Amino acid sequence: MSNFSFARPTELAPQQERETIAGECPGCGAAALKRYPVLSEGGWFLVTKCQDCLHSVNREPWALLGHVKLRTDDII
Repeated sequence: MSNFSFARPTELAPQQERETIAGECPGCGAAALKRYPVLSEGGWFLVTKCQDCLHSVNREPWALLGHVKLRTDDII
């Protein structure tokens, strides 16, 4: 029998704020669209997904380093 014990978090894990988007999901018809950044194998993307059925409505490339803003990003 194992003597391991796992500590339970005392606070909720940080979560990304999700921007509410007007419209209906083409998959299920729910008015539950949210837009937020996602890191995937192709880099950072801003996605719009239905929060009921998780249908992806839109996915566009975002900043190279996500939330990290470099000083060189401001150079024209």
